[in-house]
Amino acid sequence: MSRSQRTGEKGGFTVQTELNDRVVLVSGASSGIGAATARAFGAEGARVALTYRSGRERAERVAAEVAAAGGQALVVPLDLTDLDTVARAHATVVERWGGVDVLVANAVRWGGAAPDPTARFEDVPLAEWRAMIDANLVGAAAQVREVLPTMRARGWGRIVLVSSGVADEGLPGPGPYGTAKAGLHGMARALAWQAGPDGILVNVVAPGFTLTESRPPFPQSLIDELAAGTPTRRLSDAADVASLILFLGSAANAHLTGELLREGSSAARAHRVGP
Repeated sequence: MSRSQRTGEKGGFTVQTELNDRVVLVSGASSGIGAATARAFGAEGARVALTYRSGRERAERVAAEVAAAGGQALVVPLDLTDLDTVARAHATVVERWGGVDVLVANAVRWGGAAPDPTARFEDVPLAEWRAMIDANLVGAAAQVREVLPTMRARGWGRIVLVSSGVADEGLPGPGPYGTAKAGLHGMARALAWQAGPDGILVNVVAPGFTLTESRPPFPQSLIDELAAGTPTRRLSDAADVASLILFLGSAANAHLTGELLREGSSAARAHRVGP
């Protein structure tokens, strides 16, 4: 059995991810969920393009891990505040591998300081609203626009937009970030109808409070409190989210499109610690 097949122990069925040699573009892949996702696709034999904004060395380390897992890797810069870099990143992947089969739009602009829970809606400058929406919503649309023509021509594609539990639950304060992330849900619904006839499936993953190496350390008491608010009594780590993205971005997902999937930590309330 190839690494791109998984067989059920009892039913004898075979689930095929069919990712061997597929071209996967994971934006924001130098750490956290993006890095875990790149590694997961690499383990399935995919050719993975990893983007980074400033952490090239971290991205190179992840690329080495992708290669060690059995995939191929390419590192390219992409900055959501400069949408010209989105087109350049895609062009680099096309030059190397001919096109993108799977897009994981994971890159994010967090903004500056942590959200101020005392800030009033009317006191947030409109420039900050524009910056958040341009990067996190228009930036995702720019990534999708680049990959759609090749996917349509091939009659197959998978797009996974990475949102946030904040889009559902909100945070104290005015919430430009959550508003931008919520827009991804509407984008996926529109794309499902627009791209579905061409064999392209589009879905959204909304991680909750996820334990990653890029998060600052938090008191164990707070982590335990948040975990107690989830159905499984534990918080997700980056690999948990990556596994869900891998399914949605593979042939194992044969017909699920236009949906929002909330992973296990999304029930946890992280209002005191930010998105």
